[in-house]
Amino acid sequence: MSEHKNHGASDEVIIDVKGLRKNYGRTEVIKGVDLTVRKGEVICIIGPSGAGKSTILRCLNGLEHATGGRVVVAGHDLNDPKVDIDRVREQVGMVFQHFNLFNNMSVIENIILAPKLVHGETDAEARKRAMDLLETVGLAQKADAMPKSLSGGQKQRVAIARSLAMRPQVMLFDEATSALDPEMVGDVLEVIRGLAEQGMTMVLVTHEMGFAREVATRVIFTDAGVIEEEGTPDEIFNHPKSERLRAFLSKVL
Repeated sequence: MSEHKNHGASDEVIIDVKGLRKNYGRTEVIKGVDLTVRKGEVICIIGPSGAGKSTILRCLNGLEHATGGRVVVAGHDLNDPKVDIDRVREQVGMVFQHFNLFNNMSVIENIILAPKLVHGETDAEARKRAMDLLETVGLAQKADAMPKSLSGGQKQRVAIARSLAMRPQVMLFDEATSALDPEMVGDVLEVIRGLAEQGMTMVLVTHEMGFAREVATRVIFTDAGVIEEEGTPDEIFNHPKSERLRAFLSKVL
């Protein structure tokens, strides 16, 4: 069994979810989920397709509006109509399956755009930070390249750097490797692993079970819109309790 460090997780709560429900029309896809994310935690959400994993994640930064329950992010209650959702999203980095880079801008321009517009950073400050982040994701040599010249894995690493440029308190990853060719997955996971080692708070929806086992401080198994089971990677992968989790693991491991 691999060793799991607690990555310095503290008692400071970054995200607090109580009784989260989400309906699409009459279909209830999230059926009362409670979730607390503390500073320094790396939480992997696993489960079958259609289990509501991505919907939970999208409710954490207001991309989806909860039908019921309460979502508090960095002290902001997302149900409060007075909350400035853009201000909340500055605290929450999000990386999607598809990279959403601006194709008419170079790599470094993609990264410096938001820090300059939103945080008022000078061009020099933003560029220095962008180069440091490109170094972190192993793409310093691509600063002036256009996105169309990059591979999928490189684009995803730029998307991670772009999210980090806003200095978020927490990073959300929605199946960040599932649209990539297999040989590119490792480079992206390596970047995420490095962030975990640096103590970044992260919530990841992932199909990469080996990665979840190795990097997560906590694994959450969702099925049919509920959290069926949660625990350490050792508990979830080596000592599953619920029948549904055992059935799921028998298919994916």
